[in-house]
Amino acid sequence: MLRNVGSTWMVTLVTTAATFVLTPYVIHTLGREGYGTWTLITALTGYVSLLALGVPMACVRYLAGHVVKGDTARVNRVVGSCAGLYLVFGAAALVIGGLLAVLFKAYDIPPALYQQAVLAYFLMVVYVSAGFIGLLPEGILFAHLDFVPRNMVRVAGVLLRLSLTVALLKLSASLYVLALIQMACLAFDFGVAWIVIRRRHPAIRISLGNFDWGTVRTIFSFSLYVLLMHAGIRLSFETDALIIGAFLGVGAVAFYAVANSLIVYLMEFIVAIAAVVSPMATRLMAEGKRDELREIFLRWSKVAFSLSLLAGVFLIVLGPRFMGRWIDPSFEEPAGQVLQILMVSSLLFLPVRGVPLPILMGIGKPKAPTIASLIAGILNVGLSIILAGPLGLAGVALGTAIPNVLFAAVVLVVVCRELGVTISEYTRYVVPRAVIGSVPVLALLLWFKLGLHVSEMVGLIAAGSAMVVLFGITWLFYVYRDDPYVNVRSHLVRFGAGRFSR
Repeated sequence: MLRNVGSTWMVTLVTTAATFVLTPYVIHTLGREGYGTWTLITALTGYVSLLALGVPMACVRYLAGHVVKGDTARVNRVVGSCAGLYLVFGAAALVIGGLLAVLFKAYDIPPALYQQAVLAYFLMVVYVSAGFIGLLPEGILFAHLDFVPRNMVRVAGVLLRLSLTVALLKLSASLYVLALIQMACLAFDFGVAWIVIRRRHPAIRISLGNFDWGTVRTIFSFSLYVLLMHAGIRLSFETDALIIGAFLGVGAVAFYAVANSLIVYLMEFIVAIAAVVSPMATRLMAEGKRDELREIFLRWSKVAFSLSLLAGVFLIVLGPRFMGRWIDPSFEEPAGQVLQILMVSSLLFLPVRGVPLPILMGIGKPKAPTIASLIAGILNVGLSIILAGPLGLAGVALGTAIPNVLFAAVVLVVVCRELGVTISEYTRYVVPRAVIGSVPVLALLLWFKLGLHVSEMVGLIAAGSAMVVLFGITWLFYVYRDDPYVNVRSHLVRFGAGRFSR
């Protein structure tokens, strides 16, 4: 499992590095209002993806069950049924995306950007529509637990997007070029992933002849919950740009989007665990191994919380200065304040998003987290609208942070009840040592900030590097010492033996 999670982490690290390069490049090339307009386009067209109705997660869940049994006929039936559904969703997305253009035109887009923004919007509608069928290869590979080859394709796609963005924006600094780049990367991802499937699983076929209404009804019985959950998640994380654009202006979107992007990429790093945990939970439940599932729940919850603390302490203490040096000094205060607010809530939200939530989905218990997600999303929209006026960007951030904490609390209670783990047992194992272990890390970062007054990028990188080293030492000799679920010493011995044998 660690190998699969590690390969997904590699994708996140490469994506984060690409974002570190591309974000300031795109902002400086398109301008703050251009970047804000692009964020509005991606936020609005992102709602069209809700038409997937949760089929991707349902596809992985049911495929994983058939793969365990070696039932190739049923695997192909699920694949064919999902392919048919994706084609229907893609056609519907084109129509709905066209209708949503009315909302896009309601925003105060700068006249110099308006024509290219409209073209970019419709290109992104086509991209999202085609993206439905593009989800199928990933579902097939994840159901077979082929995370490593799938993630290698994703890394190649990130590098392709990086090179195309840098090269093509130099030729034409326009919004529609960014949209064309997304479409090219989608075609690359689908083509290469399907080649991998054909070589590793030659019996798999994408054929509409395998479309089966009985399978579709089974998928929908689960995917309706996933649809509502994704609607809640999108309300929580994709609506803020639309609210800011409407109440605070398009130019303010960039401040929030840049800060939120760091949280999103950190979330993807944690969700890398979720991508492996969910099909693993399905498999363990099918095999009746509840004790192993409980062990995975506790072990990986502590890992997710520890990683959230590692990134969170740095972003809370030095994040604003990092924003000012990464983009430009005007971003330090507004974007930095948003980053700190979102990160504090993420210390509770991310560990739950990474482990308990995918376990509930994997064992077929989506009702409670779905309702909680939808309520949190609606609450986010309401609070953000109410607080945007008096508090500005900070109010929108609070409107996101508060519902996320409430969502995390509900999901954690539910999964503990399902697995027979008490809240006190979970808390005793996951929280105290990790928090105490983070105190030296916090002290080190405060020394860099208040003692050395680091402000340049070199100093910030040095602070981050020193933090990681201290984090590793503290976690090795204190946080995970004598851990009942993670034998650090045996992992190190095996790693050293492997190095020595080579």
